[in-house]
Amino acid sequence: MTRHRYAVDGWGIGEVTVAGGTVLLHELPGSLPTSSGVRSARGPGAARGPRAPQGEMRPPGFTLVDEPSQVCADFEPGLDAGGGADTAADGVPASGDPDVADELARRVSAHLAGRATAYDDLALDLSWCTEFQLELARAIRAVPWGEIVSYGELAALAGRPGAARAAGSFCAQNRFALIFPCHRVVSSTGIGGYGDGGPTLKRRLLALEGIEL
Repeated sequence: MTRHRYAVDGWGIGEVTVAGGTVLLHELPGSLPTSSGVRSARGPGAARGPRAPQGEMRPPGFTLVDEPSQVCADFEPGLDAGGGADTAADGVPASGDPDVADELARRVSAHLAGRATAYDDLALDLSWCTEFQLELARAIRAVPWGEIVSYGELAALAGRPGAARAAGSFCAQNRFALIFPCHRVVSSTGIGGYGDGGPTLKRRLLALEGIEL
């Protein structure tokens, strides 16, 4: 099992943990402190610049760290492969461990540039999920680019109408930023929360998809 950090221009540093071609954890760029060992694809230090203004869609670059692999000995993944497509939304071939980290970083970079991006073919570790959480995972992965659902609607799609609170808790505990597009799940009375980034980050992600809330 290895952890890979990468930088996306205008967003910051993200991290993906993988094992055997399976994604165990994905942290959204900007959720981790900048490391001197991470540099932008556009040159040293570029990733340390200011964040792009909300809604700006300039194409970001990305890079993995020079020596990205770090052994993780405290995680035993279960496997759950989603989809089964052979290519990413932009035609880039899907790849196995360790290249899956580079592939995911490429897709995240495209996503954060405002290009419709899919993650359906990525295998995820869902061994921690209950049966209902597995249904929520399937439902949330089916919410397409440019569309939103409420927490109550997500619960109904997962077969449990009235379980909006449980759907909200699932989103709050999301281990797969963007892969599980929790930013597309909103409150019935407003935008709802979005982890440490809060409504500001959630609005920025939705604006990339043409949604203004």
